[in-house]
Amino acid sequence: MSGPYKSLSFMIGASALLASCSTAPAGQARSAKAEAELAEALAGRVAGPPQRCIDSFRTTTVHTIDDWTILYDQGQTIYVQNPRGGCPGLGRGDILVTNQVGPARLCENDLAQTVSPTSRIALGACVFGPFTPYAKPKA
Repeated sequence: MSGPYKSLSFMIGASALLASCSTAPAGQARSAKAEAELAEALAGRVAGPPQRCIDSFRTTTVHTIDDWTILYDQGQTIYVQNPRGGCPGLGRGDILVTNQVGPARLCENDLAQTVSPTSRIALGACVFGPFTPYAKPKA
């Protein structure tokens, strides 16, 4: 397939993928274990206004709590990412893969894939929401 048909096929596939992962199941709630893990990670920190993008090169650690919560630790600030509709597979240990073009930034509406660590097959995808910063209060 070439020319306009290849582009059209890609656009239809991408649209279907986004539609399949953009809505959260009704009643989805974080488990007690995940709530406790999130509370521990953010203890002593205060939420700031949501950010559209973060500089990913400043991230020292990425920590997945469950399908709905990813933490980007940048030392003084931890950014909480809650992908729209969740990111199926992260809670069971799948790897999050992001494609960055241009500056090393992760942004709201970016598309990420989950990949099996054993088979290395892409199993799902998700769309990032805004990044909520949590920083330690200044003394």
